[in-house]
Amino acid sequence: MTTQKIYQLPVDVTNWKFDGATEIAFNWEYEDGSADLLNLYEKGKQQQWDTSTRIDWSQELFEENPMGMADETIPIYGTPFWDKMTEKEKNWLRFNLQCHSICQFMHGEQGALIATAKIVNTVPDMNAKFYAATQVMDEARHVESYKRLIHEKFKSAYPITDSLKNLLEQTLSDRRWDMTYLGMQVLIEGLALAAFQRIRDSAKNNLAASVNAYVMQDEARHVTFGRMALREYYPHLTDAERAEREEFTVEALYFMRDRFNQAEVWMRSGLPVKEMLEHAYHSGAMQSFRSRLFTRIVPILKEIGLFGPKVQKALGDMGVMGYAEIDVEKLIANDLKVADDFDAKKFVNDAIAAE
Repeated sequence: MTTQKIYQLPVDVTNWKFDGATEIAFNWEYEDGSADLLNLYEKGKQQQWDTSTRIDWSQELFEENPMGMADETIPIYGTPFWDKMTEKEKNWLRFNLQCHSICQFMHGEQGALIATAKIVNTVPDMNAKFYAATQVMDEARHVESYKRLIHEKFKSAYPITDSLKNLLEQTLSDRRWDMTYLGMQVLIEGLALAAFQRIRDSAKNNLAASVNAYVMQDEARHVTFGRMALREYYPHLTDAERAEREEFTVEALYFMRDRFNQAEVWMRSGLPVKEMLEHAYHSGAMQSFRSRLFTRIVPILKEIGLFGPKVQKALGDMGVMGYAEIDVEKLIANDLKVADDFDAKKFVNDAIAAE
């Protein structure tokens, strides 16, 4: 089934093109680069997996609540609007909000696929090229996994949001290799990890939870890749160069905080869109979610040295400065462990079924 037939909103063109401003960097020193990145490359090779065999695609999503998410995660839950809805209308809203989220994951993973291919071209460090090549395969696998979830299970799709589109274009249209790292490996991937975690840890549907758990296992390495490269490079920036990157970071942080409103679903809901967006923005569920989005990003910004007064002021305004003290290594270790736990559960279930 072509994706064009399952989009719930018009998609004007199937291709999106812009000038990626790429400068190709060859390196004839094949022993050049960080030993830490070479070790990460080894992990990247060892931890490749096949979405067709690791995930049990015979499982189905739930009929009335596809991923089994609590209604408390719905921004208008508990409002008069929610209380007046019929069960049929609530089921429609659950389905479409969840479908919309997974579609944005799918589109964002294609952005990551293209961004990492660009990193292979542009990064000067040979060991970084090695690792980025493994990430290209990871991102292709992630697009495949979410594509299967959308096409085979939801059988419905939403186009990329304007906000995600703009963030990807800003990240991919800068010639400097480190800006692609900063935009994708630190900001977008860090944001994605928090969004994936919400489903991995809350979904009662095993298929939805396992897809996100396995993708997160890879993404934990990807964020580490960005941390390693930038914490070595950024101490050598001039004050003007650092200020420019902090300006980009602050703009992106506010952009990410304010644009997760799923307006496309509210437009189709039959409910007053402006009021829905107001409820969505101020609801406790969304305030909590927006705050959690920065659990990975804030400590990494501190680690790589993009933590000047302007960045700290923005983080303080958002109420997320406390995340600077989070131990990212522990979060990443947990991401790896949770995916292994899903594997163990699948092994046990397969053994029981065989018996």
